[in-house]
Amino acid sequence: MGIITFRDLLNAFRALEIDPSQPVIAHAALGAFGRVYGGPQVMVGALLATFPSVIMPSFTYKTMVTPEIGPQNNALNYGKNGDSNHLAEIYHPDMPADPLMGIVPETLRKHPKAQRSGHPLLSFVGVNAEQALEAQTLDEPLAPIRIQYELNGWALLIGTDHMTNTSIHLGERLAGRKQFVRWALTSQGVIECPGFPGCSDGFQAIQPYLISTGALRSTRLGPAEIQAIPLQALISTVQDRLRANPLALLCEYPECMRCQAVRDQHEPTVSVSIPSRKTARSVTT
Repeated sequence: MGIITFRDLLNAFRALEIDPSQPVIAHAALGAFGRVYGGPQVMVGALLATFPSVIMPSFTYKTMVTPEIGPQNNALNYGKNGDSNHLAEIYHPDMPADPLMGIVPETLRKHPKAQRSGHPLLSFVGVNAEQALEAQTLDEPLAPIRIQYELNGWALLIGTDHMTNTSIHLGERLAGRKQFVRWALTSQGVIECPGFPGCSDGFQAIQPYLISTGALRSTRLGPAEIQAIPLQALISTVQDRLRANPLALLCEYPECMRCQAVRDQHEPTVSVSIPSRKTARSVTT
């Protein structure tokens, strides 16, 4: 397929047959489609023409700072991030979304009808999504997804996979998976941000379980796939997987401190008997 147009995107989104009364949380990788005529503005326009209520993550990691000391088992090396702390920026509502989010969320943020939640690390941006955006607090950073979930919303993956599917983090939290604490630089000083989620690099492992539910919908547009999953089915499937295996959906990178912290929480201690010349004593490792 050649250049992707607004009409191509519109037809692909409509092919998913999502009820327009249901909200959407979208994740998009524009580059997966090759050339899109009009760029990210056209993708945002097609999204809003198809789904009246849309939110996207617009996280701002450059506000993050690491203190000298903090809670244990928090997947952080305290006192060793002086250089990055010096580069941290004070959060403000007009701060661009982190480049890791991709260009589409930043384009949505600039839309004249867009609003943004106020979390200094984990904000969301949306159009016609006031209830979801206003629900977010420091203690409940994933509240916008929770509201979409309660409204029978959908997660939309546009040319990307579950490694970007932020809604899986809500399933983790509801299943009781370990959350973390991070800190953000604001105009009021450094503030604590609890409920920071874990790593998403292992999330693609949820795909076969979602397929088995029969709830996942997909269509292809040029070289890329567009998938839609009802949030009710997605969150339920994630919770089921974590009940069956508390270590499911973790990544395999040895250096990943967040996934290792979850493993440390769930893996049982092993009792090893070490003999001596006089007696044998039990040592817990």
